[in-house]
Amino acid sequence: MVAKRIIPCLDVRNGRVVKGVKFENIQDMADPVVLARYYNESGADELVFYDITASVEGRALFTDILRAVASEIFIPLTVGGGISSLDDFDRVLKCGADKVSVNSGAIKDPSLISAAAKRYGDQCVVLSMDVKRVGGSFRVFAKGGREDTGIDAIEWARRGEERGAGEIVLNSIDTDGVRGGFDMEMLRAIGEVVTIPIVASGGAGKMEDFLELFKYDRIDAGLAAGIFHTKQVNIRELKEYLAVNGVNVRL
Repeated sequence: MVAKRIIPCLDVRNGRVVKGVKFENIQDMADPVVLARYYNESGADELVFYDITASVEGRALFTDILRAVASEIFIPLTVGGGISSLDDFDRVLKCGADKVSVNSGAIKDPSLISAAAKRYGDQCVVLSMDVKRVGGSFRVFAKGGREDTGIDAIEWARRGEERGAGEIVLNSIDTDGVRGGFDMEMLRAIGEVVTIPIVASGGAGKMEDFLELFKYDRIDAGLAAGIFHTKQVNIRELKEYLAVNGVNVRL
């Protein structure tokens, strides 16, 4: 049985880690390099780095901060934000990323997924989806959750896997930062139509939320930010709690 992964996320804006609620009311949290070092030492399985305003500002991801973060860690690093071409893949991989997350760039040009998978391998391509309920359906949003694309999230996930994405990160805008638990309804809806690994994001507030998450076997990893940044939940203690409760994790 593959071990379930615990993944902290660094949402970076203007060189600082920030956190909001439902993608709004963004507040400053910490220095990304300091946090990366902390997570590397605290038992995180991987680390995600998002330059959260790159797409909406129409610019390339800030690579100087990325290099500094990558130099501090010895765990897999997924990087996203403003990824819209194979050149962007090249740039962030050369800065130390192990996997590259595409979101708005893939929505604009879905062939980017298949082109990147062909060049770098499926395992390198992560489809990040910002999803929100609209009129009773799950809708994909772009540009940091600001723009309703009108795309059905279930269909987009299916198409992403068909094009060669090796993993999906599902960000629930409805539960983001609320700390009331993961969006299990959304996760199950997507989990029924894809076979690739799913990373659940948005809603973690306590250890029990991760236990509830992993009761659904289709979920491969739990991603969180605020509760880890503030040390409300310690990753090593979380993994020990999960292990005691029958979840296979790396200790």
